[in-house]
Amino acid sequence: MEKLIINSYDDFASHLGQELGTSEWLQINQDRINMFADATLDHQWIHVDTAKAKKESPYKSTIAHGYLTLSLLPYMWDQIIEVRNLKMLVNYGMDKMRFEQPVITDSRIRLVTKLYAIANLRGICKSEIEFKIEIEGQRKPALQGIASFLYYFN
Repeated sequence: MEKLIINSYDDFASHLGQELGTSEWLQINQDRINMFADATLDHQWIHVDTAKAKKESPYKSTIAHGYLTLSLLPYMWDQIIEVRNLKMLVNYGMDKMRFEQPVITDSRIRLVTKLYAIANLRGICKSEIEFKIEIEGQRKPALQGIASFLYYFN
């Protein structure tokens, strides 16, 4: 997979309304879920108790935390795009974000992106990226929304 290379605001703006790319598939295993539970102190049984989840969960398995799925967005975004000539990059916000369906343990997810909007804010590039985190073999995504980033070009 080849990354999209962006060198300037005009480079970025030329992709308005277009798909920017798709990441590789990433498997979400129980170890990753447990580490996220430890990092966030969220040990709800639906995420970490495999025996109870097998018996009592409607999914018959543990599921990833929604915020674990969201937290993987920067990792997958980095597989899609390389923005050069930067002084700094800032995560600016999330809009219209919805958790559509759970990620069942051992599922694979990937990120699909499109440039939704772009603005030049006194020399700072504000990009709004429409994203979907898809689950392999599922029609509905795990989550979708619009991520905003501020790119400070040199």
